Amino acid sequence: MAAGKVEYKREFFDRDYTLKEAYGRVWKYARKYRLRLAVGVVCGMATAGTLVPFFQIVQPALHHVESHDAEVVREESPQAAETSADAQASPEKSKKNAFERQIEKNSKLPSWYPKIEKFAAKCGITIQTESGGMAGALLLIVLVVIPAVALVRLVLMYLNHYCLSWSGAHAVADIRQELFDHVERQGLEFFGRVDIGQVMTRMASDPQQIQIILSTVLSEVAMAPFEIFVSIGFIIWFAVTNHMLPTLCLILVGFPLFVIPVQALGKRVKKWARRSMERGSMVGSKIIEVMTCIKVVKSYNTEDMESRRYASTNNYFLKSTMRGLRISLMVGPSVETVGIFLICGFLVWCFVVDIRISDVVPMLAPLLIIYKPIKQLSKLQVQIETSMAALNRIYSLLDVHLELPEKPGAVSKKSFDSKMSFENVSFRYGTAEVDAVSHVSFEVPRGKVVAVVGGTGSGKSTLSSLLARFFDPKEGRVTMDGVDLRDIRISDLRTLIGAVAQESILFNDTIEENIRYGTPNATHEEIVAAAKMANAHEFIMAQPEGYGRVVGEKGFALSGGERQRICIARAILRNPPILVLDEATSALDTVTERIVQDALTKLMESRTTFAIAHRLSTIRNADLILVMDHGAIVERGTHDELYARGGVYRNLCDMQKTT
Repeated sequence: MAAGKVEYKREFFDRDYTLKEAYGRVWKYARKYRLRLAVGVVCGMATAGTLVPFFQIVQPALHHVESHDAEVVREESPQAAETSADAQASPEKSKKNAFERQIEKNSKLPSWYPKIEKFAAKCGITIQTESGGMAGALLLIVLVVIPAVALVRLVLMYLNHYCLSWSGAHAVADIRQELFDHVERQGLEFFGRVDIGQVMTRMASDPQQIQIILSTVLSEVAMAPFEIFVSIGFIIWFAVTNHMLPTLCLILVGFPLFVIPVQALGKRVKKWARRSMERGSMVGSKIIEVMTCIKVVKSYNTEDMESRRYASTNNYFLKSTMRGLRISLMVGPSVETVGIFLICGFLVWCFVVDIRISDVVPMLAPLLIIYKPIKQLSKLQVQIETSMAALNRIYSLLDVHLELPEKPGAVSKKSFDSKMSFENVSFRYGTAEVDAVSHVSFEVPRGKVVAVVGGTGSGKSTLSSLLARFFDPKEGRVTMDGVDLRDIRISDLRTLIGAVAQESILFNDTIEENIRYGTPNATHEEIVAAAKMANAHEFIMAQPEGYGRVVGEKGFALSGGERQRICIARAILRNPPILVLDEATSALDTVTERIVQDALTKLMESRTTFAIAHRLSTIRNADLILVMDHGAIVERGTHDELYARGGVYRNLCDMQKTT
């Protein structure tokens, strides 16, 4: 792949889901935590209700300011003295006017205010003057009511975010576990067709969008719409009670204009969010590829070339990320700009129709409050589109089913008693044009050694995979004691069959845990005994940490022969009655091969063995040798019989100079 030519290739199982399908399935992971979700949603809804007291105190406070200013003007005017004289001459009239002013002011107060005033009076606190002044009342509101409401709002917001974030984090853990379990159970056909690095990204990174949906998206859905509803409701109530219907109509017409930027940019955000995730998975895939093949990279001194390739892939990802970022960042400022224009237009309207400041501000305050939730909802649209891209990738992976099926009521089989049989078996890989195995029939009797030889691509490894039921035949059947492998419980079958492959894969753990793998209850003494049978104990004890040495990624800290002997020790410890050896010594030097072959001989004692051989010297004593060519068995018999026949087998032996 040349640097600069980077292209994402969709997986064969990728598909698109509708918004309803995608978000409907999110509930599957969320309903387990529905109680906390409900608490979080209710708290978010209740948070919007705390805005009402703030809205209610705006007009009374402004009226107080206006009344105070008007009183000052009256005192400074020429009529002030006359008014004072009239008040002295008619004290009853003055008291009446004060009472009327107080009633007028009380009509502007929130409905809950008289209760607070009554409670304050019982405590000996006067919060309103005889003339109806609100200096004390305003102080009470500022010092008591507003802090109390703010505290309640703080608690509700905390519970809202905590409960939803808690639910989201647990849902993410659940879906990651489901993804891991689902992918782990897929058949080898799946792993032969996918890019493991990209699958890893889907499993590790994409589920984080579920938490964003439940914590951020659901939090805003629970809070922002209700804040908007409460604010709009207050505006409508205020406009109706104050006979300001034309102004109300203006607000209702202008309000929908907020969503224009969201709708215009939403689809483009989704497009680039998906591309960013796809290209991000390419970055992860490239890292895994290079790290896995690091020996080849070092051997061919291609670090600079791989660095350039990675830079090309990384820049490809960066471009899509920045493109999506530019579009998504336009949403907030666009909504903000539209909001400013609308508020300016509203103020111009109020000026034209000569509305008092005390009448317009109570309507303007909710409009300003609305700005924040509307901006949040605009970002929410971006998040929904981004989440859809991740959900498509997650569900596409969860909906692919290439795992080996286990029939309902599968047979439980705890022992191998007679023989394994291939009955006219044919198999073809999904992307191949010809059969890998064609009409093969033979038996593997209990306690016998059956070996398979042949050139590269002849079908040897496919036979071993069919025997261990890593694949199912397309035609014919493979049986154990007369029972089709497809009718046996997979867990029982795996217990009865053990394998030692050409590639010795170890986990990045200690030697002891690698030998114990698959036999978790084995004691240290049993592990040591298995290692001795595998000719591994001496080199293990030569290590400073002994059985506690960590072998490194895929066992790179050990030599090929050492890794192979640990794998043999693992198989000895598991003690399966049927053993599959897939060219277990082909990658070893002659000296190491003899050591490993000696260990294999001990492993094969009293076991039924199916061996695929690259070096024919290792299977000379087999009870039956099958010679394969182009997926078919062309010769069968013992070593002496086949060699005397002078056919394909003899040619193979002569080429290796085994005679």
